[in-house]
Amino acid sequence: MLFGLLNLSFWGYVVALLILTHITIIGVTVYLHRSQAHRALELHPVLSHFFRFWLWLTTGMETKEWVAIHRKHHAKCETVDDPHSPQILGIKKVFFEGAELYREEAKNTDTMVRYGQGTPDDWIERNLYSKHSVLGIGIMFVIDLVLFGIPGITIWALQMLWIPLFAAGVVNGIGHYWGYRNFECPDAARNILPFGAFIGGEELHNNHHTFPTSAKLSVKQWEFDLGWTYIRLFQLLKLAKVKRVCPQLKETPGKLHVDLDTLSALITNRFQVMARYSKEVLLPVLKEETEKANTLLSKTLLKRAKVSLIRSELLLNEEGKQQLAAVIDKHHMLALVYQYRLKLQEIWNRTTATQRELLEALQEWCKQAEATGIIVLRKFAANIAGYSTQKKIS
Repeated sequence: MLFGLLNLSFWGYVVALLILTHITIIGVTVYLHRSQAHRALELHPVLSHFFRFWLWLTTGMETKEWVAIHRKHHAKCETVDDPHSPQILGIKKVFFEGAELYREEAKNTDTMVRYGQGTPDDWIERNLYSKHSVLGIGIMFVIDLVLFGIPGITIWALQMLWIPLFAAGVVNGIGHYWGYRNFECPDAARNILPFGAFIGGEELHNNHHTFPTSAKLSVKQWEFDLGWTYIRLFQLLKLAKVKRVCPQLKETPGKLHVDLDTLSALITNRFQVMARYSKEVLLPVLKEETEKANTLLSKTLLKRAKVSLIRSELLLNEEGKQQLAAVIDKHHMLALVYQYRLKLQEIWNRTTATQRELLEALQEWCKQAEATGIIVLRKFAANIAGYSTQKKIS
């Protein structure tokens, strides 16, 4: 019995560990995150309860606690009230002490009451999962010991470390500190690669913070969301029903006038529109200005200002703000396209305006943008008319 009932080889134990931790990751991303916290999909009661039971065994986490803390993170992201922001607390603190931050926030009764609504509250949750959370991981220890023998102790220890390391440390820490951004959401969330096999698609954190209620986290063709693969499998087995995915920016060929449908498409897909504006207007003008610059100092300043030009002003540090101000002050064309970006954003930020006022503002923006004479801006403004909420006509 030294090596347990299964008596596996070394690589057998490695595979067993990966399988066990993989099920835990899928439970976190599909059940806790996408289904419970964001209501992006519905799971069959059998599958839902399986994940509740499995997470009780392998993490000791309570559904209500995890959901409440995560919802508060979204509501208070990158502020002093965010339970685990590396922008506020520092990357070392969140990466190495993410589990401690989780446990500390779990003691906050107000967080549980305010953000834990709608989570399971049945007899087994109240009398077993929540009341005896340590019991689950104790049972898992015995199971590992019986199945794997002495190596089972190591397997159990790594199981206990898996979520604190990859979820609390990598996603909550690195995912708000380092990586690439598809969209300029109002917080510091990043996409990080290549951790998909370990964290089930949660590495696509910028996509998630931009579209938090989407069951699918990938948006680019080359991005891979492992959690979405499992969701599709569960759909085929009639064990899951997807409620929402991120919107797609549609274009109708031959549509030449900015109307209410255009406005609706623009507001619904504003993050995609801003990403296009950066790619199709800001960056080409920046490249042109850099090529025209006649001193090394000017070229260097322009290259360094790239991130500041496309990033949300709320996320710029003092150095970034100074770079932006210097570039705008010295380069008229860049200043102009940057101001048009801000004016476009102002349209959907006018929460008290009527639909008719917003439409008139968008029409006027397009008219003025086309009158600037800047080719890339004129082309972008002309293309806006084709935006639609309707399916593309083939």
